[in-house]
Amino acid sequence: MKNIFVLYTGGSIGMTQSPDGLKPDTAIVHTALQPYQQQIHFHWHICNPLIDSSAVSPQHWAEWLTILENALPDYDGVLVLHGTDTLAYTANVLALSLDTQGKPVVLTGAQIPFGTDGSDAPCNLQTAVSALLRDDVHEVLLAFNGKLFPAVGSSKTSTVRSDGFANPHFGEWSPERPAPAFNRLPRRLDSGQRVAALLLTPGIGIKAAAHTLRTFPLNGAVLMSYGHGNSPADIDLLDAIHQFTSQNPSRLVLNISQVPEGQAAAVYAQGSRLRASGAINGGYCNVETATALLRLASGNGWLAADLQEELQRLKLI
Repeated sequence: MKNIFVLYTGGSIGMTQSPDGLKPDTAIVHTALQPYQQQIHFHWHICNPLIDSSAVSPQHWAEWLTILENALPDYDGVLVLHGTDTLAYTANVLALSLDTQGKPVVLTGAQIPFGTDGSDAPCNLQTAVSALLRDDVHEVLLAFNGKLFPAVGSSKTSTVRSDGFANPHFGEWSPERPAPAFNRLPRRLDSGQRVAALLLTPGIGIKAAAHTLRTFPLNGAVLMSYGHGNSPADIDLLDAIHQFTSQNPSRLVLNISQVPEGQAAAVYAQGSRLRASGAINGGYCNVETATALLRLASGNGWLAADLQEELQRLKLI
């Protein structure tokens, strides 16, 4: 019988109705995993307070990483129950920061609370537990709607369908494509790092991104540009990126495509001035992966070459 550590953070999977709407509850602790108790012994860690995942913060990530790092040596794997809003963000943070010691770490949640008519929670729990029982899972995975996804590259894609997550670049997880081993780079998560995602939109959105880079005390920035990583050759934006990156070599701007199946790459001449200003092309990186990467980069003093090495390790470029 396997021993599995359950980190219950909150989220719709365990919510109950209140006068103000759905709120996190502990009721699922006694019921949700009962069908699997002949195969697995579960040890629950219930976060206090439980949260709606839209309220997740870097401080939560730092606390959860410490909990999991301390628990992993004594268990055969980890199940993380989490709200769907930021599930992919947390999955990426864990995948890029946590040494799983060759054990499975599986995250899941639900669109509809457990015990409610039409809930997708039982299916998602079954998918997660099945992954934890396998002997060929040694990494961080996201379980949803009968599917397993590698954490890196995964995103929430729907709030109304049970099929709420996807991984446009890597697709579903396969044991033939395990997560690459960590490289030499330090991976301490510093919850105090300030990383912003800047969405480029025609018109004022370009000026807003430039203003943010100049004004806010950021440690790193994700630039969500168009198509293959293109943007207008706006002098104000290009200068802001140059000033941001040149004044401190560990202040990085990672340029990604805002298209769900996009790739930021040196394809069009339109993007050449953006690259020349100091922005690093993130290839197939999505915003969830990009923000986790920059948080690690800024917190550990990675340079541009280090970030590019990490993107190559993850097969994003």
